[in-house]
Amino acid sequence: MILKGKVWKFGDSISTDLICPGRYFHLRSNLPELAKHVLEDADPDFAKKMKKGDFVVGGKNFGLGSSREHAPTIIKIAGVSAVLAKSFARIFYRNAINVGLPLLECDTSQIDEGDELEIDLLQGIIEDKTKQIKLTTSSLPKAMLNILNDGGLVAHIEKHGDFKLD
Repeated sequence: MILKGKVWKFGDSISTDLICPGRYFHLRSNLPELAKHVLEDADPDFAKKMKKGDFVVGGKNFGLGSSREHAPTIIKIAGVSAVLAKSFARIFYRNAINVGLPLLECDTSQIDEGDELEIDLLQGIIEDKTKQIKLTTSSLPKAMLNILNDGGLVAHIEKHGDFKLD
């Protein structure tokens, strides 16, 4: 799986409340509409400026806060192809994989807003085409790649009738 896109950079401790503002609670049954407000409290124009396939890049503890699965879901619906951060909140990480949104832990300090990235999920290689540098991340376990390839955990189970480890 090769992903290509532009970087939208955020800082440390981006919470699920910043990703999915509580004032839009009434839109939880209309996820495409809710996705129009993704990361609005961190960058009011993000959803309008980003393009399908772009990347969200954060610092430490991305996705902290409540366990609302709407946060990674609306990131994916908005068209973000992956989120890169120094670290993720555990429940956010699991929810993201479950909805089919790749998350990559890496040193994001060398990546800047607007950089163009190419990511090989299988090899764990992140190439910053703007700076001509390569970063590495752990390649995702095969079970997680299978879930991502199938579009999330529900789609994976529907396709295989069960959870497949290989």
